[in-house]
Amino acid sequence: MKIDDIKKICVVGAGNMGHQIATLCALNGFQTSCTDIDQTTLDKAAAFADHYLPGRVAKGKLTEQAAKETRERLTFTPNLAEAAEGADYVIEAAVEVLEIKRRIFADLDDMTPAHAVLATNSSAIVSSKIADATGRPDKVVNLHFFNPALVMKLVEVVQGPHVSQETADLSMALCEKLGKAPVRLNKEVNGFLLNRIFFAIIKEAEWLLEMGVASVEDIDKACVFGAGHPMGPFRLMDLTGIDLAYTMGMEAFRNSGDRSDLPVPSLVKHFVNGEYGQKTGQGWYDYKE
Repeated sequence: MKIDDIKKICVVGAGNMGHQIATLCALNGFQTSCTDIDQTTLDKAAAFADHYLPGRVAKGKLTEQAAKETRERLTFTPNLAEAAEGADYVIEAAVEVLEIKRRIFADLDDMTPAHAVLATNSSAIVSSKIADATGRPDKVVNLHFFNPALVMKLVEVVQGPHVSQETADLSMALCEKLGKAPVRLNKEVNGFLLNRIFFAIIKEAEWLLEMGVASVEDIDKACVFGAGHPMGPFRLMDLTGIDLAYTMGMEAFRNSGDRSDLPVPSLVKHFVNGEYGQKTGQGWYDYKE
């Protein structure tokens, strides 16, 4: 399959990453179906598109006709089979739990055409742990977007040992057609490229906080004004979701058995209190105002 053969894209998961990836695909000319088991999440995703596209028109970034056509290409449904029907490329952006992803991919294997590529947006789970849940392991690949997906240019394409050259090449071409700057990983490694670097920074920042060396604010300030980062590690966790950081830490511990992979106590406290960051109004920082 070549890039011009991709007509329909299915995005599984309508959360913060999923609905932006779906909107991105529709903006770039693909018939796009976004699905989620939670109707409230789907409604929020549709509301985002209905707000975002006119906003682009108001800013002169998009014509009214282009916005109208984009919205017509973008559909939301709670029915996975309906969303996956006829899809040439699937991007899964569901919760970071291996068992759930394997069930989704097994279902997608039955619901999609034989030629379809099944990609996961996972930032932590390598596709080789999912591929054998399908009958097409050569077409199962990590396609990792960064948050916010409509803005961040980087996408990581991870060519694990099971991934065919055709699938990797097609995934790189798709990213380029979406206006992204893809990088190819020639082998699977925990954290991929950028997150592997960020995880080291975040782990050290958490240690500094736990040991009482410095405050959240001052650690972030050091990274911004000293290292030139656009935001500090704690502000970044608030943006991507403390719940995601907790889930990824627990998943890493389950895989490694290494207690150093467990989320630190202060992060666990935020998670237990439902303080996930910007989306809940409270995280490391207070966003209520």
